[in-house]
Formats: sequence, C-alpha cells, structure tokens
Amino acid sequence: MAVNVDIRTFAAIGTGVIGSGWVARALANGLDVVAWDPAPGAERTLRDNIANAWPALERAGVKPGASPVRLRFVRTIEACVADADFIQESAPERDELKRSLHGQISRAARPDAIIASSTSGLLPSDFYADAVDPGRCVVGHPFNPVYLLPLVEVLGGRQTAPATIDAAMLIYRSLGMRPLQVRKEVPGFIADRLLEALWREALHLVNEGVATTGEIDDAIRFGAGIRWSFMGTFLTYTLAGGDAGMRHFMQQFGPALELPWTKLAAPALTDELVDRVVSGTAEQVGTRSIKALERYRDECITNVLSAVADAKAKHGLRFDE
Repeated sequence: MAVNVDIRTFAAIGTGVIGSGWVARALANGLDVVAWDPAPGAERTLRDNIANAWPALERAGVKPGASPVRLRFVRTIEACVADADFIQESAPERDELKRSLHGQISRAARPDAIIASSTSGLLPSDFYADAVDPGRCVVGHPFNPVYLLPLVEVLGGRQTAPATIDAAMLIYRSLGMRPLQVRKEVPGFIADRLLEALWREALHLVNEGVATTGEIDDAIRFGAGIRWSFMGTFLTYTLAGGDAGMRHFMQQFGPALELPWTKLAAPALTDELVDRVVSGTAEQVGTRSIKALERYRDECITNVLSAVADAKAKHGLRFDE
C-alpha cells in the first residue's frame, strides 16, 4: 500500500491537552494545521494553549515558516481531514467513541494519508475495526507536553501494514520526536505500564501516611528522576553494578525483589485517600495558576533537553541514542 511521508498539512481530531500539544508541535515544525473539536469554546481554548506553549517552542527552536497563524479550526471532521497528509486523533479514551470516529475519519480521508490515534492504552485492532483500510492506521501515543517531550510510542493492529508503521516512524522523526515501536499489542503499551506501577506505589505511600504528595514528588525529582532524564532504569542499574555491570547488580540486589516492599495492586480509592491527594497537590500548587506552572514546566524541560543534547554531542551520541 502507498502512504504519504512528505507531510505538509497535519489534521488534529480533538484539541484537549494532548490534541493541542500535537497542534503546537506541528505548527512549530512549519506545517499547516487543520483542527476539529466539538466541545464548546474549543477553538478559543486551543489558541490560548498554543500561545502559552509558543515561548518554550521558540526557545527549543522552530522551523522556518513556523507560525500559530497557520492553524485553521473547522466545524466538521470531513473538512478537517479531507486535504490532510497525516491525521492524529486525540479523542477521549472510550473504545466505542474511537471506533465510531475512525470509521468517519477513514471514509473522509485521502487514501494515502496515515491515520494515527493518541490513545494511551486502547488496542488498535479493536477501535480500528470499522475503519476503511485499517492497513494505514496506527497508534502514535505521545507524552505531555506533546510539543516538547520527544517520546512517541508507535504500534499497529492486526491489520496494520508494516509499511505504515515504518512511514509513521519517519513522520514522527521529522517532527523532532523519538518514536519507539511497541512490538506487541498490549494494554498500556510500555511507558504507561511503568508509570502506572510508580503511581500505584505512590498512592499506597500517601494512603498509609508514609509521605505527603510533595515529599513523594521530591523523592523522584531530586533522586531517580534526574538520572532517568538521560540514562533510564536498566543503564542506571548497570552502572550500579560497578565494573562487573548488570550481572553483578542482579546477583547483589536481585534477591531484594522477593521482599514484600511494593504493593503493585492499586489501593482502594476511598474518599479519604482522594482528599489526601487533592489537598496535598493543592498545597504544592499554592497560589500559582495552571498556565503559570505549565510555563515553568516547559522552561525546565527545554533546559534539560538542551543540557542533555549538549552532553550527548560532547560524548559522540546522537539525539535519539
């Protein structure tokens, strides 16, 4: 099958937090963007989100011709996808909704346009079941903020053509991303499975009064989180084994895996636990607005990405290594 990898027009279906992040990234890469979302006030919210993100994108570096004025908001799905080279759906995580949307999107889209979904865990074989030519349909699961974080998980369903996955990987790379192919169609994919385990343990610690939400965040941001930004878990533990490497680490620390430290089953979301989490995070937020915190987060991310890129260059490593 023939799919188009030379994209100039990017279509965004759904413009919430994730969808607007895709729009910002596409605009920063000098593309024309057409967006659709049925929610009241969606266009105004989208343009506000783009304006809030643009300073960080300019610090990170935008491509020639990049501009928020290249965004066009339309009133129908058909108008959104008709002339698009690449389509990214970011609707709510409901299987029946996505199944219906992709039937509609695929009927209106050009036959050579790849259709991607931002789902964080639904299986493409299920929600692409009613799509016209599911061979050109994939999942492209990003991470928030989409316009700055490079990771995107790419996977196909049972009917997805291998050429579509290859083309989607190329397209995401052209948008400055680091595509990661998920080798099997599993719920939650890779990154969210890891994050879910950490989230469950964090909720147990709050529920049992071991730590507040702020203290748990400090444990991550002043410890492992710094290492994770450039080395990940397996390489970090390889270094922890010293010159003997991972085998020594597994021999020395492996038995601890059998100790009952963790509680991977989620705790019951009682009213008391929800109140603790809400009050703890409200204290962390303080008087700052969400938009102000987004700008702070974005500046930290661009600084970290720049520092890691500089260090990689000095050590002869590519951006995506």
